[in-house]
Amino acid sequence: GYTGGEGKQAIEGLLSSGDVGHFDEAGRLFVDGRDDEMIVSGGENVFPREVEDLLADLAGVAEVAVIGVEDAEFGQRLKAFVVLEPGAELAEVDLVGHVKANLAGYKAPREVEFIDELPRNATGKVLKRALGRDGAAAAGGSSVPEDE
Repeated sequence: GYTGGEGKQAIEGLLSSGDVGHFDEAGRLFVDGRDDEMIVSGGENVFPREVEDLLADLAGVAEVAVIGVEDAEFGQRLKAFVVLEPGAELAEVDLVGHVKANLAGYKAPREVEFIDELPRNATGKVLKRALGRDGAAAAGGSSVPEDE
């Protein structure tokens, strides 16, 4: 059975897992994220994983987590929590510019917070709810303005 799956929908006898993906030209399936992770910002749908994967490929970035935070104008806005590699020097403008150069502009984080480490549970999964609830204070974070 599916533990805690009371809210899951069965469609034509199949369980809707909540995973969202796409097929490429060769027919290969790629998982883009989960429907409950999607951030709706200004009416646009953004899967955090797409932005996280792009930022993680940037030289100097050790790891990253992207969440949606409440925004009066857009409903939610993207916020990236970034752990830099030792000795790396990147600014918010570098990260946001990298996203804007490679993805649609609405997928760029409106805020970047540099932290020492991402909060994780005992199995190593990133605790995004902790980031959203408490910010990065518990993870040794500091918000760095764009002009620094």
